[in-house]
Amino acid sequence: MTQKQKDSNLSLVAEAESRPNNSLSDHSFSLSFNAQKSNMKEKTDLSASLEDYIEAIYHIIAEKLVARSKEIAARLSVSRASVTEALRALSKKGLINYAPYEAITLTENGKLVAEDVIFRHEALKCFFIEVLAIERKLAEEGACKIEHTAPPEIIARMINFTKFMKVCPRGGEVMIKGFAEYCESGKTSDSCNSCISTCAETPEDN
Repeated sequence: MTQKQKDSNLSLVAEAESRPNNSLSDHSFSLSFNAQKSNMKEKTDLSASLEDYIEAIYHIIAEKLVARSKEIAARLSVSRASVTEALRALSKKGLINYAPYEAITLTENGKLVAEDVIFRHEALKCFFIEVLAIERKLAEEGACKIEHTAPPEIIARMINFTKFMKVCPRGGEVMIKGFAEYCESGKTSDSCNSCISTCAETPEDN
């Protein structure tokens, strides 16, 4: 992965976190996906817990250039002892540069692994918010849980479905908005009846 691709992924995370309400930028997300799509591969053998740690380390380094155990503990709401154990495990796997009482940095391979975890997280959150009309806080919670188990092929298909829904003449933003309204009220809008009639027409009817 090139530095430009890495910067694109980091930019995606920053934009997604700064956007208000239930809106993620399809444009910025698509750019990030296109940059990483060719690099999608089988998930790493890291446990869900270690993936959370390397993701946290990545974000802290993005903010402060290096990470320290107390910052990781605070971010994940875990004990310093748990952090130390995780750091040793990540170090043995060659994903971080770690020594007791020293600042922590990611190795090149560690950066790739962290970016993959973050990419899966943002892809899932984007799908939950933009397609399923789920509130941001719940979408974040769901993405955190599912990101550790979802195969790359499924995430790629979800991204493509989101993009397709935005451009399909019988889908698009109107359909996504209509679904959100249906989830809220349990009723379809008046425009749905017109759409259904149009879709049900046969060539002989025209």
